Amino acid sequence: MTPDRRQLTGLLAAAGLAAAAPFSLARAQVVTSDPAQPEVEGHDPSKVATSRDSSLRMVAPVTINGQGPFLFLVDTGSNRSCISRKLAEKLNLPAGPPVSVHTVVKAQMRPTVIIDRLQLGSRSQRRVKIPALDLVGGDDADGVLGVDWLKGQRLVLNFKGHELEIMAPVTETSHGSQIVVPARRRSGQLTLIDADVGGARISAMIDSGSELSLGNNALRKLVTTSGSVHADRFQRVYITTVIGETFPGDLLYVPFMRLGGLNIGNVPVVFAETHVFQLWDLQKTPAIILGMDLLTQFNAVALDFGRSTVRFDIA
Repeated sequence: MTPDRRQLTGLLAAAGLAAAAPFSLARAQVVTSDPAQPEVEGHDPSKVATSRDSSLRMVAPVTINGQGPFLFLVDTGSNRSCISRKLAEKLNLPAGPPVSVHTVVKAQMRPTVIIDRLQLGSRSQRRVKIPALDLVGGDDADGVLGVDWLKGQRLVLNFKGHELEIMAPVTETSHGSQIVVPARRRSGQLTLIDADVGGARISAMIDSGSELSLGNNALRKLVTTSGSVHADRFQRVYITTVIGETFPGDLLYVPFMRLGGLNIGNVPVVFAETHVFQLWDLQKTPAIILGMDLLTQFNAVALDFGRSTVRFDIA
């Protein structure tokens, strides 16, 4: 399986030319002094039609205090949802206490606002203390939907059907074109526990908020010392986060990766030793954050936070 390289076209048009920063990550992981997550009302299956932003990431409509819909980026790499400060000011939302927000680059204090009712399909959160961030990008996103909506539930990202669905956990096994991979919880996210590169075990996370896949230095060392990838055959790229932070990375192609019973070849990975790997204590473990360039090659990806599995529906 070789991913479509639509996001990489401009970069690869001229060999050796560094990209100016067309790539983006929606990382906005939030850690607060109050670990309590907002309660979710409504437990029936909720299916919502979705669309894509200019980076092909999934966006879903939400309503805020009965107003909207507003388009929020679906980000399985963020453990808390966020709202654009521009939209918060437009809706005149009351201020809450500042919180520490961990992006892919660093941690910093950010203001919050209070939303009385935040609704996604048939599910809603009440009295939500949500960070208000200066979101950037051509689409001027209204906010970010994190995994605080899930709490032991199952999230299905149906790329082919242009919808997402939240439902109760189910027990599944691999069959036909569906590959089920075991996972474990780490900082609110699901980490695949049956994944390797060249037979060496790696940690792999699913991040629907990232345009490209991101690897740490331990993974880079693994693939370059194996002889399958030459260390000097990289292209420098610049990544911009959803709040406008820019950092450099080196783009390399990993020739072979196994995710459970799924074998993937020629995977583009941007290598950068960023704050998020320190936050998750993954500096020494070969780790990859799987972005939308890879995820959208499947018909659907289902993340079951109750059963701790991830299902890939092969196109």
